[in-house]
Amino acid sequence: MATSPLRDFLVTYLMPEKCYEEIFVHFNWHVPCLKFVLNKTVGIWIILDTFLAQLPQLLKILWSGSAEGLSLISVLLQLYAFSCPVVYAIANSFPLFAWAERLFTLAQTAAIIFLILHYRGDTLTGVLLLSGFSGLMFLLGSYAAAAVVSVIQSSSPAALIASKVFQTITNHQNGHTGQLSTLSVLLSWAGSLGAAFISLQETGGFLATLSHILSVGLSCVLLLQVFCYSSSTAANAKKTE
Repeated sequence: MATSPLRDFLVTYLMPEKCYEEIFVHFNWHVPCLKFVLNKTVGIWIILDTFLAQLPQLLKILWSGSAEGLSLISVLLQLYAFSCPVVYAIANSFPLFAWAERLFTLAQTAAIIFLILHYRGDTLTGVLLLSGFSGLMFLLGSYAAAAVVSVIQSSSPAALIASKVFQTITNHQNGHTGQLSTLSVLLSWAGSLGAAFISLQETGGFLATLSHILSVGLSCVLLLQVFCYSSSTAANAKKTE
Protein backbone atom coordinates (compact mmCIF):
# COMPACT_ATOMS: atom_id res chain seq x y z
CA MET A 1 0.00 0.00 0.00
CA ALA A 2 1.45 3.34 -1.09
CA THR A 3 2.02 5.91 1.58
CA SER A 4 2.13 9.68 1.47
CA PRO A 5 4.04 12.19 3.58
CA LEU A 6 0.74 13.42 5.03
CA ARG A 7 -0.27 9.92 6.08
CA ASP A 8 3.13 9.25 7.60
CA PHE A 9 2.95 12.49 9.57
CA LEU A 10 -0.58 11.90 10.84
CA VAL A 11 0.05 8.28 11.83
CA THR A 12 3.34 9.15 13.49
CA TYR A 13 2.21 12.14 15.52
CA LEU A 14 -1.58 12.40 15.72
CA MET A 15 -3.41 9.11 15.32
CA PRO A 16 -3.03 5.34 15.08
CA GLU A 17 -3.22 3.77 11.63
CA LYS A 18 -6.68 2.39 12.35
CA CYS A 19 -8.02 5.90 12.92
CA TYR A 20 -6.37 7.15 9.75
CA GLU A 21 -8.13 4.46 7.75
CA GLU A 22 -11.46 5.16 9.44
CA ILE A 23 -11.33 8.90 8.79
CA PHE A 24 -9.40 9.30 5.53
CA VAL A 25 -9.97 5.98 3.75
CA HIS A 26 -13.50 5.01 4.77
CA PHE A 27 -14.59 8.60 5.48
CA ASN A 28 -16.15 7.46 8.71
CA TRP A 29 -16.18 10.17 11.38
CA HIS A 30 -15.41 7.68 14.10
CA VAL A 31 -16.08 9.52 17.38
CA PRO A 32 -13.43 7.75 19.52
CA CYS A 33 -10.84 8.44 16.82
CA LEU A 34 -11.84 12.09 16.55
CA LYS A 35 -11.65 12.41 20.32
CA PHE A 36 -8.21 10.78 20.31
CA VAL A 37 -6.95 13.15 17.61
CA LEU A 38 -8.35 16.19 19.41
CA ASN A 39 -6.72 15.20 22.70
CA LYS A 40 -3.43 14.54 20.92
CA THR A 41 -3.58 17.89 19.12
CA VAL A 42 -4.35 19.76 22.32
CA GLY A 43 -1.49 17.98 24.09
CA ILE A 44 0.96 19.00 21.37
CA TRP A 45 -0.34 22.56 21.48
CA ILE A 46 0.21 22.74 25.25
CA ILE A 47 3.81 21.61 24.78
CA LEU A 48 4.33 24.24 22.07
CA ASP A 49 2.70 26.83 24.29
CA THR A 50 5.28 26.03 26.97
CA PHE A 51 8.01 26.98 24.51
CA LEU A 52 6.35 29.95 22.82
CA ALA A 53 4.07 31.82 25.23
CA GLN A 54 6.76 34.01 26.81
CA LEU A 55 8.84 34.56 23.69
CA PRO A 56 6.66 37.25 22.03
CA GLN A 57 6.61 39.20 25.29
CA LEU A 58 10.38 39.04 25.59
CA LEU A 59 10.88 40.10 21.98
CA LYS A 60 8.42 42.99 22.33
CA ILE A 61 10.29 44.35 25.35
CA LEU A 62 13.62 44.09 23.55
CA TRP A 63 12.21 45.66 20.39
CA SER A 64 10.61 48.63 22.17
CA GLY A 65 13.34 49.09 24.76
CA SER A 66 10.69 49.41 27.45
CA ALA A 67 8.77 47.23 29.89
CA GLU A 68 6.16 49.85 30.76
CA GLY A 69 2.81 48.47 31.83
CA LEU A 70 4.10 45.07 32.87
CA SER A 71 3.45 44.06 36.46
CA LEU A 72 6.65 42.89 38.14
CA ILE A 73 4.67 40.93 40.72
CA SER A 74 2.77 39.20 37.92
CA VAL A 75 5.94 38.07 36.15
CA LEU A 76 7.55 37.00 39.44
CA LEU A 77 4.52 34.81 40.11
CA GLN A 78 4.90 33.35 36.63
CA LEU A 79 8.54 32.60 37.34
CA TYR A 80 7.55 30.81 40.53
CA ALA A 81 4.77 28.88 38.77
CA PHE A 82 7.10 27.77 35.97
CA SER A 83 9.74 26.79 38.53
CA CYS A 84 7.43 24.46 40.46
CA PRO A 85 7.51 21.60 37.90
CA VAL A 86 11.29 21.93 37.68
CA VAL A 87 11.67 21.67 41.46
CA TYR A 88 9.35 18.66 41.44
CA ALA A 89 11.29 17.01 38.62
CA ILE A 90 14.66 17.56 40.31
CA ALA A 91 13.34 16.28 43.64
CA ASN A 92 12.02 13.12 42.00
CA SER A 93 15.12 12.60 39.81
CA PHE A 94 13.18 12.76 36.56
CA PRO A 95 15.36 12.53 33.43
CA LEU A 96 16.26 15.88 31.92
CA PHE A 97 14.41 15.25 28.65
CA ALA A 98 11.15 14.96 30.61
CA TRP A 99 11.26 18.57 31.76
CA ALA A 100 13.95 20.34 29.73
CA GLU A 101 11.38 22.51 27.93
CA ARG A 102 10.56 24.10 31.28
CA LEU A 103 14.08 25.48 31.45
CA PHE A 104 13.48 27.33 28.19
CA THR A 105 10.34 28.92 29.64
CA LEU A 106 12.15 29.77 32.87
CA ALA A 107 14.98 31.43 30.97
CA GLN A 108 12.54 33.60 29.01
CA THR A 109 10.60 34.58 32.13
CA ALA A 110 13.79 35.36 34.04
CA ALA A 111 14.94 37.54 31.13
CA ILE A 112 11.64 39.44 31.22
CA ILE A 113 12.03 40.09 34.96
CA PHE A 114 15.59 41.26 34.45
CA LEU A 115 14.54 43.63 31.66
CA ILE A 116 11.68 45.08 33.74
CA LEU A 117 14.12 45.90 36.53
CA HIS A 118 16.84 46.98 34.11
CA TYR A 119 14.59 49.52 32.40
CA ARG A 120 13.60 50.81 35.84
CA GLY A 121 17.27 51.40 36.63
CA ASP A 122 17.52 48.44 39.02
CA THR A 123 19.89 46.21 37.05
CA LEU A 124 21.83 45.03 40.09
CA THR A 125 18.59 44.21 41.89
CA GLY A 126 17.57 42.07 38.93
CA VAL A 127 20.83 40.14 38.97
CA LEU A 128 20.71 39.54 42.72
CA LEU A 129 17.02 38.64 42.71
CA LEU A 130 17.32 36.08 39.94
CA SER A 131 20.52 34.62 41.38
CA GLY A 132 18.91 34.22 44.79
CA PHE A 133 15.74 32.73 43.34
CA SER A 134 17.70 30.23 41.24
CA GLY A 135 19.71 29.14 44.25
CA LEU A 136 16.58 28.76 46.38
CA MET A 137 14.79 26.65 43.78
CA PHE A 138 17.84 24.42 43.38
CA LEU A 139 18.10 23.90 47.13
CA LEU A 140 14.40 23.10 47.38
CA GLY A 141 14.63 20.61 44.55
CA SER A 142 17.71 18.97 46.02
CA TYR A 143 17.03 18.94 49.75
CA ALA A 144 13.39 19.80 50.54
CA ALA A 145 11.14 17.14 52.04
CA ALA A 146 8.76 15.34 49.70
CA ALA A 147 5.75 16.95 51.38
CA VAL A 148 7.18 20.44 50.81
CA VAL A 149 7.92 19.68 47.16
CA SER A 150 4.39 18.36 46.71
CA VAL A 151 2.92 21.57 48.15
CA ILE A 152 5.14 23.65 45.85
CA GLN A 153 4.01 21.67 42.82
CA SER A 154 0.33 21.96 43.72
CA SER A 155 0.65 25.72 44.21
CA SER A 156 1.70 26.33 40.61
CA PRO A 157 -1.83 26.83 39.15
CA ALA A 158 -2.72 29.28 41.93
CA ALA A 159 0.42 31.29 41.21
CA LEU A 160 -0.43 31.48 37.50
CA ILE A 161 -3.96 32.64 38.28
CA ALA A 162 -2.66 35.25 40.70
CA SER A 163 -0.18 36.50 38.10
CA LYS A 164 -3.02 37.17 35.67
CA VAL A 165 -5.03 38.92 38.38
CA PHE A 166 -2.14 41.29 39.14
CA GLN A 167 -1.58 42.07 35.45
CA THR A 168 -5.30 42.70 34.99
CA ILE A 169 -5.31 45.11 37.93
CA THR A 170 -2.21 46.88 36.62
CA ASN A 171 -3.82 47.35 33.21
CA HIS A 172 -6.95 48.77 34.81
CA GLN A 173 -5.00 51.17 37.01
CA ASN A 174 -2.85 52.38 34.11
CA GLY A 175 -5.70 52.64 31.63
CA HIS A 176 -3.54 50.92 29.03
CA THR A 177 -1.62 47.66 28.57
CA GLY A 178 1.76 49.19 27.79
CA GLN A 179 4.20 46.65 26.41
CA LEU A 180 2.01 43.65 27.20
CA SER A 181 2.23 41.33 24.20
CA THR A 182 -1.10 40.52 22.57
CA LEU A 183 0.38 37.36 21.09
CA SER A 184 1.66 36.15 24.46
CA VAL A 185 -1.74 36.74 26.03
CA LEU A 186 -3.40 34.91 23.14
CA LEU A 187 -1.01 31.97 23.45
CA SER A 188 -1.58 31.85 27.19
CA TRP A 189 -5.34 31.82 26.63
CA ALA A 190 -5.06 29.00 24.11
CA GLY A 191 -2.79 26.99 26.41
CA SER A 192 -5.17 27.44 29.34
CA LEU A 193 -8.09 26.44 27.15
CA GLY A 194 -6.27 23.29 26.07
CA ALA A 195 -5.39 22.40 29.66
CA ALA A 196 -9.01 22.91 30.72
CA PHE A 197 -10.20 20.70 27.86
CA ILE A 198 -7.84 17.88 28.79
CA SER A 199 -8.74 18.19 32.47
CA LEU A 200 -12.43 17.86 31.62
CA GLN A 201 -11.80 14.92 29.29
CA GLU A 202 -9.74 13.07 31.85
CA THR A 203 -12.23 13.86 34.62
CA GLY A 204 -9.50 15.57 36.63
CA GLY A 205 -10.02 16.83 40.15
CA PHE A 206 -12.52 19.60 40.71
CA LEU A 207 -9.92 22.10 41.91
CA ALA A 208 -7.60 21.38 38.99
CA THR A 209 -10.40 21.82 36.47
CA LEU A 210 -11.62 24.96 38.22
CA SER A 211 -8.13 26.47 38.18
CA HIS A 212 -7.85 25.90 34.43
CA ILE A 213 -11.27 27.46 33.83
CA LEU A 214 -10.34 30.48 35.97
CA SER A 215 -7.10 30.81 34.03
CA VAL A 216 -9.03 30.79 30.75
CA GLY A 217 -11.41 33.44 32.08
CA LEU A 218 -8.62 35.72 33.24
CA SER A 219 -6.82 35.32 29.92
CA CYS A 220 -10.05 36.41 28.23
CA VAL A 221 -10.13 39.50 30.46
CA LEU A 222 -6.53 40.30 29.52
CA LEU A 223 -7.36 39.91 25.84
CA LEU A 224 -10.33 42.23 26.21
CA GLN A 225 -8.13 44.77 27.94
CA VAL A 226 -5.56 44.58 25.16
CA PHE A 227 -8.21 45.35 22.55
CA CYS A 228 -10.24 47.83 24.61
CA TYR A 229 -7.16 49.80 25.67
CA SER A 230 -5.51 49.65 22.24
CA SER A 231 -6.11 53.34 21.50
CA SER A 232 -4.93 54.39 24.97
CA THR A 233 -1.87 52.18 24.64
CA ALA A 234 -1.00 53.71 21.27
CA ALA A 235 -1.47 57.24 22.60
CA ASN A 236 0.70 56.48 25.62
CA ALA A 237 3.42 55.04 23.37
CA LYS A 238 3.48 58.23 21.26
CA LYS A 239 3.61 60.37 24.39
CA THR A 240 6.64 58.53 25.73
CA GLU A 241 8.59 58.68 22.46
